Amino acid sequence: QVQVVESGGGLVQPGGSLRLSCAASGSIFSIVVMGWYRQAPGKQRELVASISPAGGSTNYADSVKGRFTISRDNAKNTVYLEMTSLKPEDTAIYYCNVRAATSLYSGRADYWGQGTQVTVSS
Repeated sequence: QVQVVESGGGLVQPGGSLRLSCAASGSIFSIVVMGWYRQAPGKQRELVASISPAGGSTNYADSVKGRFTISRDNAKNTVYLEMTSLKPEDTAIYYCNVRAATSLYSGRADYWGQGTQVTVSS
């Protein structure tokens, strides 16, 4: 199995910054995509950002482009989300997603963390 653990959420004022971290561990043969999703109260979960295995390709939701930066450290099986110029509408539970294979012969599966709360409020 693969365990995914997020950290770094909290309360921040509008215009502030936060850095989220997500570490994957367990029976990992290879990690494909790593990404961050978020879910605000009463809304569906949405993709915030994702990053390719080598980190050369990133994808961002339009609402966070220019403010958020995703990066990864493959040696540590860790992905980061640097969030700047935060707005109240960024308030949500942020979930880390890891698409990985547990062996050479297994298919890829999605693994999720428990989520970390980000609240942007004055």
